[in-house]
Amino acid sequence: MRSDSVTKGVQQAPHRSLFNALGYTKEERERPLIGIVSSYNEIVPGHMNLDKMVEAVKMGVAMAGGTPVVFPAIAVCDGIAMGHIGMKYSLVTRDLICDSTECMAMAHGFDGLVIVPNCDKNVPGLLMAAARVNIPAIFVSGGPMLAGKVQGKRTSLSSMFEAVGAQAAGKMTMEELEEFEEKACPTCGSCSGMYTANSMNCLTEVLGMGLKGNGTIPAVYSERIRLAKHAGMQIMDLVARDIRPKDIMTEHAFLNALAVDMALGCSTNSMLHLPAIAHEAGVELNVDIANEISAKTPNLCHLAPAGPTYMEDLNEAGGVYAVMNELVKKDLLYTDCLTVTGKTVGENIEGCVNKNNEVIRDIDNPYSETGGIAVLKGNLAPDSCVVKRSAVVPEMMVHEGPARVFDCEEDAISAIKGGKIVQGDVVVIRYEGPKGGPGMREMLNPTSAIAGMGLGSSVALITDGRFSGASRGASIGHVSPEAAVGGPIALVEEGDRIKINILENSLHVDISEEEMKKRKEKWRKREPKVTTGYLERYAKMVTSANRGAILEF
Repeated sequence: MRSDSVTKGVQQAPHRSLFNALGYTKEERERPLIGIVSSYNEIVPGHMNLDKMVEAVKMGVAMAGGTPVVFPAIAVCDGIAMGHIGMKYSLVTRDLICDSTECMAMAHGFDGLVIVPNCDKNVPGLLMAAARVNIPAIFVSGGPMLAGKVQGKRTSLSSMFEAVGAQAAGKMTMEELEEFEEKACPTCGSCSGMYTANSMNCLTEVLGMGLKGNGTIPAVYSERIRLAKHAGMQIMDLVARDIRPKDIMTEHAFLNALAVDMALGCSTNSMLHLPAIAHEAGVELNVDIANEISAKTPNLCHLAPAGPTYMEDLNEAGGVYAVMNELVKKDLLYTDCLTVTGKTVGENIEGCVNKNNEVIRDIDNPYSETGGIAVLKGNLAPDSCVVKRSAVVPEMMVHEGPARVFDCEEDAISAIKGGKIVQGDVVVIRYEGPKGGPGMREMLNPTSAIAGMGLGSSVALITDGRFSGASRGASIGHVSPEAAVGGPIALVEEGDRIKINILENSLHVDISEEEMKKRKEKWRKREPKVTTGYLERYAKMVTSANRGAILEF
C-alpha cells in the first residue's frame, strides 16, 4: 500500500510516533489510509453542510475497513464574491485548490481519497487534483439548494440578481426586493439552478468520478448522507482494485461529459473547466469539438435560468443517469467507460428511466436538436468564444448592433443602470480576461441588470471575461485572444457594428482587415490591473480561455 511509506518499517518509526501523537492506534495504522478532502467552511452556503457529509464519509470508510483522515480545501462563494474585487479571486482558486490537494495527498502517503466539494471552482480544482495525483479517488458533493419561493413562484439566485436590475429600472419596489432577498436562497447547498456548481457536480457523475445522485440529490435530503456513506465504503473497493482517476477520466469519458453538458444546458464555465481537467488527465480536449458534439446532441433540459425547473426537479425526474439513458437511445454516449462504481457507464444507467418528460424531454422531442452551448468564431474571436445557447431567446440568435465599449465591468454596470444602454446595443466588456482581469471575472451583475431592466431580448453582451451559470440571454464570453494580449476585442471602437449569428457559430465586427491592422499597430499593452500577490503571479502564468485558462511556466 502507498501508506507503507509512512507506517511500515524501522525507518518509519518516527512517522509512527507522530501517528501516535495524533491518537491513531496500531490497528488504524495497519488499515489503508484514506484522505478525506473536506471543503467545509462557514462562508459558502453550498459548503455549510459538508461537516455532516464528511462525518458520513468517515463512517463509510471505517465500516469498510479503512482509516479516514480529514484535511481541508478552500472555496470561494462566487455569489458573495460577485461584482467587486472578490471575483478576481474566484477562478484563480481552482489552481490553488489543485496544488494544495496535491501537496497534502502526496506528502502523507494516502492510499485513496474521498473528495467532498460543492461550489464553483472547488469541484474542477479537485477533479484536476485527482487526475494529477492519480491515486484511487471518489467524489461526493454537498448537493444543490432547494428553490426559493416568492409570491407563489419558485425562484433562485439568478432571479435575485435580476431583481436588483428591476428595482433600478423602477419595475420593483424596495419592499419587493427585500422579499426576494429573504426567500430566494432558502436552504444550504449549491444554488438551485443549472449554474456552474451544479453543472460540474452533474458532470462529475458523467465522467464516472461520482456515484448516482452526486449532482442532483438536494443538500437537505438525508439521502445525501447515505450517499456519502456509500462513497466512503466504495473507496475501499477502488483501493483494493487499484482503480485510479486516469483509468476513469479517459478521452471517451470527456466526450461523454461534453454530450451531457449539451443535453443539460450547463454553465459555459464547463468550457473552461473540462479542458483544464482533461489536461491534468493527459487528454487533449479542444473546445472546437463542442460544436461537433452539439450538432448531434439535442438539448433536453431547460433548468433555471433557461427555464422554470430546478435541480430538485431533475433529481425527481431520474437525475443525470436518466438524461444519459435518453442519449443512449441515439448512441450518443460511450457506454463502455469505467466508473467509480467499478462498473461501466452502460451498466450504471441501465433501468434509469426518465420519470418526467417535462423536466427531461424525450430524445425525440427536445427543446432543440442541437446542444445547450455553442462555440463561436470570427474576426472578433479568432480562437473562440462561448455562449449558453439554450438560455438565449429566439430573437437574439441572430443580432446586429452598435458596440458600446467598456474597459471594465464597473463602467458597464453604471451605463446599464444609468439608462445609457438601449435596445439593439451590443455591450462589450474587455480587459477582464484571465490575464487582463486578472482572474477572468464573471459578469452576472451586468447580464442580470440587462435582464432586470427588460433588455434581455434586445441587448447582447460580449466579454473576454466569463459568465455565471446564472446568466441568461445573448451573453457571449471567453473571447479569445483576450484584450490584454492585443486580441481583436481590444481594437473594437464605440459604434462599430457587431454581427452575432449563434445559429452559424459566428461573431464578427464589421470593419475591414486593413482597418483592423491599423488599429492593431496603434494598440499598446496596458499595465496589469493588479501588480502584487497571487494575482500578479497568476496573470504571468495563465493561458487563454480557449485552452481552459490553465497555468504554464
